Amino acid sequence: MAAVEQKKSYHVTKDFKGLNTKANRTAIQENEFAWIENVMPIGYSNLKVIPKEKRVTYSSTNFSWGGTVHYMAPANINGVAYMFAFFTNGGAQYVSLETPTAPITLASSGTFSGTRTQISQWKNERVLIIDTTYGYATFNGTNLVRVGSVGTITITSGGSGYSAAPTVTISAPNQTGGIQATATATITSGVVTAITITEPGTGYTSAPTITFSSGAASATATAINQPGTCIQSFSGRVWIADGRTIYYTAADSYNDFTSISAGNITLVDGTLYGDITQIIAANNFLYIFGESSINVFSDVRVNTLGETLFTNTNISASIGTELFLGVFAYFRSILFINRYGVYALVGATTTKISDALDGIFPNIDFSSSVTGCQTLIYNILVSAWNVRYNDNGTYRRVQLVFFDRKWFISYQGNLTHINSSPVNGLINSYGVESGGAFFRMYEDQTANISTEVVTALWDLKDPIRDKQALKLGVEATFPVTVAGSLNISIDSESRSSTSVSLGNAVAWQNVSFNNIAWTNNAGSTLQWISSGYQLTEGYKLLKYDAQMYGKYLGMTVTSTAPAFTFNGFQLEHELRARF
Repeated sequence: MAAVEQKKSYHVTKDFKGLNTKANRTAIQENEFAWIENVMPIGYSNLKVIPKEKRVTYSSTNFSWGGTVHYMAPANINGVAYMFAFFTNGGAQYVSLETPTAPITLASSGTFSGTRTQISQWKNERVLIIDTTYGYATFNGTNLVRVGSVGTITITSGGSGYSAAPTVTISAPNQTGGIQATATATITSGVVTAITITEPGTGYTSAPTITFSSGAASATATAINQPGTCIQSFSGRVWIADGRTIYYTAADSYNDFTSISAGNITLVDGTLYGDITQIIAANNFLYIFGESSINVFSDVRVNTLGETLFTNTNISASIGTELFLGVFAYFRSILFINRYGVYALVGATTTKISDALDGIFPNIDFSSSVTGCQTLIYNILVSAWNVRYNDNGTYRRVQLVFFDRKWFISYQGNLTHINSSPVNGLINSYGVESGGAFFRMYEDQTANISTEVVTALWDLKDPIRDKQALKLGVEATFPVTVAGSLNISIDSESRSSTSVSLGNAVAWQNVSFNNIAWTNNAGSTLQWISSGYQLTEGYKLLKYDAQMYGKYLGMTVTSTAPAFTFNGFQLEHELRARF
């Protein structure tokens, strides 16, 4: 029988988990990864290269936004999915995601603030826009209109001698596409004693004039243009956050801020540290985020007087976020990112889900925009956050991708903002570069994409002994059309071997072992590739003699080949002396 130091042993990893940067590479589980980029750990023996980003085009022309984007979000108008982009110069554009065309101008430069804009939507008939400079506005696919509605009408003279209520006329709005306000008068003993607004209108940038069809009555009006930083439609109303106050419209109205069922609430509790940072409607709740707190509004109803009532509950007095573009719904959860982790809010329970990324968060540049969304990759719904990451001294944009309690990293170009939208029944994600280039993410399965897989450093059941690596093997399935190569090194706790390149290309040799080139009738050299498996059905086993020793051994594998799948990592080794 061979001595322990001469006995060959084998290690195989096929039950893939995700990234773990919390522990040292020698301490993570043997099926976890110290780094895993552009490769998705879908399941057992299924570690699949993700598709590359693809430039959005129209009529064979590359699409580019007309400015530097500071906010990008989707909306649906009359059944058509659009993406809206707001620029740092205060302009805005939009484009159909179903049949892209050249960018369509929503607003010229200087219209909006260029720093803090958000949108929601009302039914699918119009987009709701809130901006710190422009205020509250709507867009119905044709007209951008400020929601300057008639706020109050004050009677300055009731007149006299009225036998019937006179007709009240409110002057037309200032903006094209605005809705003219309407009102009715009430008389008592021949005098106009009350005026009731029946349509608040939109598009009033200054107070309208009030006229009466007869008599000497007179009145003045005020116009409301609600300011704010966050906006959501929820429970048949529009909710706008401004500082610590949330304003809400009347029931079944997007522009009525004066009726009895409209109102506002100011959060005075000390749990809200500073101002409201974001509001999100999902799961029959309106979530109110502060920098270190979360409240929920629920059970919205109207009492017998017509007043709106709802329940306001604080569910977190210590965890919230200021990264307002990194909050979104995912299944029955609200996911959000802050400067120290990613959290899932389920019901009233907030749970950190990013322990595996604890080694990454100190290297994220939070002075740059952080955006997030959900999207489909290989028909699996995942969540992703786009961050600027310090990768050993080089800053680049990467996505932190989460699904099924697993994390991996993707790189889809130097994207500054990402967001997603349902398009033809699928949830597609999009990203924009600083120069305005617009991409659909995770789209191109034929383009080369850089991948890196860094396994755990395995103790191979005996952390005390040195181990001598003898052979390595990587199981991978390549499509018929892909000629790919893998660059592989064996790593120990202190060094790495020289990288070797293995692939699925087939070389033809003569009896003198010289490679024979094959050419077609155009004189082009042909490359022969093998797909599927040669040794075991369904797999291509890449083997190479490995020379490396250490108490811990692992692998680093890089490639640029698209659309292939890792099925396993294998290592043959011998035990050596203890200590």
